Amino acid sequence: MYYVYMMANWNNRVLYTGITNNLERRVYEHKNKIIKGFTSKYNVNKLVYYECASSVVSAIEKEKQIKGWKRSKKEALVYEQNPDWEDLSKGF
Repeated sequence: MYYVYMMANWNNRVLYTGITNNLERRVYEHKNKIIKGFTSKYNVNKLVYYECASSVVSAIEKEKQIKGWKRSKKEALVYEQNPDWEDLSKGF
């Protein structure tokens, strides 16, 4: 199982889209800034959206699709699943 996910910073102004085969581990890495890069630099540590993909190929395709969207379309996708932009990883 693979996941396409979006994370945001505290005020939801910065969005990051990624893929992983272990969502819980990957969110932990973001929250604890284990891997230096965009998310650690901009304090992106709140899981606001995710969906499952059956293969790595389909996950990569969806990630590229989302990354190509305008911000307004990304926000609409988050609102569908998570209208209050809560941290979905709180149950991990």
